[in-house]
Amino acid sequence: MNPEIVKKVVEAALLASGKPLNIDRLMHLFAEGDFQPEKNDIRKALTEISEDCENRGVELKEIASGFRMQVREDMAPWVSRLWEEKPQRYTRALLETLALIAYRQPATRGEIENVRGVAVSSNIIKTLTEREWIKVVGHRDVPGKPAMYGTTKQFLDYFNLKSLDELPSLAELRDFETVNAELDLQLPGLEVAPAPESDDENSESDNQESETEAVETPIDDEGTSDDDDNNETDK
Repeated sequence: MNPEIVKKVVEAALLASGKPLNIDRLMHLFAEGDFQPEKNDIRKALTEISEDCENRGVELKEIASGFRMQVREDMAPWVSRLWEEKPQRYTRALLETLALIAYRQPATRGEIENVRGVAVSSNIIKTLTEREWIKVVGHRDVPGKPAMYGTTKQFLDYFNLKSLDELPSLAELRDFETVNAELDLQLPGLEVAPAPESDDENSESDNQESETEAVETPIDDEGTSDDDDNNETDK
């Protein structure tokens, strides 16, 4: 099979697929009996597609789950006008919790609370779990056996990362406002703002996990729980 055909097949599949495709999945596009390209042929096609997109409004991006064609970030202010619905918004509390899990994983709820200095809302853990950004990866061997959380491949995909190594180093971050800016990879120009308070959510502060291990000095000296810091709006 002509290498140009391989390239066209790969590009068409990436555009048609609703999810990232890895090299093995791309290899299976070629039926038995057809010329079977080698993995190097697929990689070469991907490289050429990426080069072809250098001056275009779309790009080929490698993330944790494979490769995907996507709109470049600097095109987002215009492309976002295709959708009338408002973008998802995340509170500071949710982003701080997610950032601590990403950088300290595996991390327990108690460890997160000790660092932030506030109780972690049950709704935040529930939301992050339902969106498959975090998962339970084990239990700490201390009284109470608190669950330890880690990030998932879906987390990497959503934030446009190939691996956790692509997260900015903590030395580059001055405070959690910077963490929020780094982790919130929503469309440029779409402001992230906390949701209005909800009386139904302000009671989510019980059943917190105990934690006996020492952690670093709290970064946030707030004296309230995440329920008072407003939970995220989309359930």
